[in-house]
Amino acid sequence: MAAPAATAPVAVRQTLDRIESAANAQDLDAVMAAYAASFTSDTGFDYDQLSQTLVALWQQYDNLTYEVELLTWEATGPGAYTLETRTRVTGTQVLTHRRLALEAEVTSRQRLENGQITRQDTLSEASRITSGTNPPTLQTQLPSTLAPGQSFAFDTIVLEPLEGRALMGVAVDEGVTAIDFFEPRPVVFDVLSAGGLYKLGTAPESPDQRWISAVIIREDGLVVETRRVAVE
Repeated sequence: MAAPAATAPVAVRQTLDRIESAANAQDLDAVMAAYAASFTSDTGFDYDQLSQTLVALWQQYDNLTYEVELLTWEATGPGAYTLETRTRVTGTQVLTHRRLALEAEVTSRQRLENGQITRQDTLSEASRITSGTNPPTLQTQLPSTLAPGQSFAFDTIVLEPLEGRALMGVAVDEGVTAIDFFEPRPVVFDVLSAGGLYKLGTAPESPDQRWISAVIIREDGLVVETRRVAVE
């Protein structure tokens, strides 16, 4: 049975502390030393792809702050543990005419063997990118899990009154793989007749992981809110 974080062995806490410190220092070698060369994940990221993703992310956001919180742990053998963690990430990216602020939270299950992570499965993921003097505040309704082929609604409401201001927006459905992470996607915005975005979708027919995003633009700011949805 999983035990609370306060009772975790020192070796477990030290491993997570090393990962957090190395990530905050953007020390790639130190971060990857905590992952086994045989590392696998539920979305197909292996050791090399994880390393490439970190490099790309740090090139875009050079001041990210990481906070890794242990939620539960369970011993599964000599030097082997199953962990559940919550990682919070914040940072900014400065472009020529725009400053982007990132907030993300990921809850994961990891398999730790002899001080290295050998497997990671994402249980939940949410991120928000904002820009402008007053980006819209969104309330998003989206299932966290779907059955194969299930229809679903993606409902995003802008909480502030419109007060005569125009909104533009689009819903984006993307795969969660190493290839998808690096693939840019052009989007076409629609003028929203009401204070939000409402779309109907259908889950893939096979088990999958999807990133579903709402992109909302207003004259005083923009926001991109993304949720991970598991098809299982």
